[in-house]
Amino acid sequence: MEKWFVINKGADFAGIAKRFGISPVTARLIRNRGVMGDEAIARYLKGGIGELYDPHLLLDSDRLTDILVQKISEQKKIRVIGDYDIDGVMSTYILYKGITRCGGSVDFQIPDRMKDGYGINDHLIEQADEAGIDTIITCDNGIAAIGEIAHAKSLGMTVLVTDHHEIPYTEERGERHYKRSEADAIVNPKQMECTYPYKNLCGAAVAWKVIQILYEKCDIAVEESYDFLENVAFATVGDVMDLTDENRILVREGLKRIHTTMNPGMRALILQNKLEPEQISSYHFGFVLGPCINASGRLETAKIALNLFLQEDVKKASEIAAELVDLNAQRKDMTAEGVELAMQQVEEGNTGEKVLVVYLPDVHESLAGIIAGRIREACHKPTFVLTKSEDGVKGSGRSIEAYSMYEELCKCQELFTKFGGHPMAAGLSMEEKNVELFRRRLNDNCTLTEQDLIPQIMIDVPMPISYLSKKLTEQLKVLEPFGKGNSKPLFAQKNLRAVGIRVFGRNRNVAKMLLIDENGIKMDAVYFGEAQEFVDFVQAHDTISVTYYPEINVFQGRENLQVVIKNYC
Repeated sequence: MEKWFVINKGADFAGIAKRFGISPVTARLIRNRGVMGDEAIARYLKGGIGELYDPHLLLDSDRLTDILVQKISEQKKIRVIGDYDIDGVMSTYILYKGITRCGGSVDFQIPDRMKDGYGINDHLIEQADEAGIDTIITCDNGIAAIGEIAHAKSLGMTVLVTDHHEIPYTEERGERHYKRSEADAIVNPKQMECTYPYKNLCGAAVAWKVIQILYEKCDIAVEESYDFLENVAFATVGDVMDLTDENRILVREGLKRIHTTMNPGMRALILQNKLEPEQISSYHFGFVLGPCINASGRLETAKIALNLFLQEDVKKASEIAAELVDLNAQRKDMTAEGVELAMQQVEEGNTGEKVLVVYLPDVHESLAGIIAGRIREACHKPTFVLTKSEDGVKGSGRSIEAYSMYEELCKCQELFTKFGGHPMAAGLSMEEKNVELFRRRLNDNCTLTEQDLIPQIMIDVPMPISYLSKKLTEQLKVLEPFGKGNSKPLFAQKNLRAVGIRVFGRNRNVAKMLLIDENGIKMDAVYFGEAQEFVDFVQAHDTISVTYYPEINVFQGRENLQVVIKNYC
């Protein structure tokens, strides 16, 4: 079941259209995305590097870079400790390359997902101590590593944290007490005392801001730091950050640069996926290239992906990229099997619960998050998928908008040996004996209503297909890049007939047809999903209602306007 709503936000659409040279429809779409006022609209449409916020506004950024400058000048050994997902890989790359450029004696370490788990840990700290490391700098992790950082400090190391995850806290009598580690400097826009204007940066963006200041203090032109924008953009989309405000500019600027990328590894990854650099959009970051990077951290080691971007030899880069593409293909097959097992478990015993906890002991622990995401999409419920690991149980969760996953984990944190995350996603480790208690506690604490569990489809404009044109469809490109927080425009029309339906695809998951409105206006259409289910629905009804977005399909050099159907009833 779904509920369809029309977004009904008012504004002088004709006036906005005239001032900015866009159509009233485009003006309405911008307003629907929460962008108000001429200054904000101008920034949304044309914001560039000049509109990015000053990195010095990040709390502790000057303190952290002052320490780095001193360590670089003294040639102290510095180690970057990142994470095994795309954001962690890009963050590590940016810090490692940036500190190297400034003359630092630096190396890196990325935790092994299976052996180390997420983030900095005692094993990695002891390893660093044995290697004579003076300074550890984290990226995309570290904010919750209170005990681990205390251990590093006890060994005499300097610890610098760059992160973007939620600040850990305990709650007593309804009052939150935020935790802070003994790190020498912490740069994370989520800190309560941080006055940085935009809180939703990914880990790579935070790392890049630090490198910008470091370059400035080492008398390196700040323009050099722009070479990392393609990595920041890749991580921002790959880590599913909101494409609003500063993130929108970072991704737009990064895409410009990736179209002419000089990085042999980035080029090789694009080419191995049968694409060209100038074709790359935010879609490819999220659904084609990004999964290849994440696959290395899931099934092997994320160092393979990092090595790809550090590679200078074109032939070697091509070999590594091919390995990542193969790993991603394996990951897809393993995920499909895991999703099938999870759905079977949900259907057999979990359907009445508002928060799903699925325990799949034999599924590869690295796939838990992806499987949780698929179950969340299918059931529209917060979902945790747990797997058996060497030292207990590990799990990942994916949430819905009405349920702040990280806050809910904080309410039962005594059950975990480790946990962390965001409102929409989280990770945890626990003893196997706590699995059923965890399930019970989450559902006992849950305040979700039945209404919260009904997916809401937000329609931008109820617009007849007769209104569509190539000109309007082309103009919608000013809304790009699309992603979380800046979705593709969604239009809707009732009383359409679908005729001449053909089903395609290896998995029979594409349906092509002609839509005809009440006035006989025709439009080519395509539906991606359970195609046979769609066909059966159409055959059982005289007319259908659809939500859709328009696109210009290019086939054998010919352009054709069509609509992509997203929902139907």
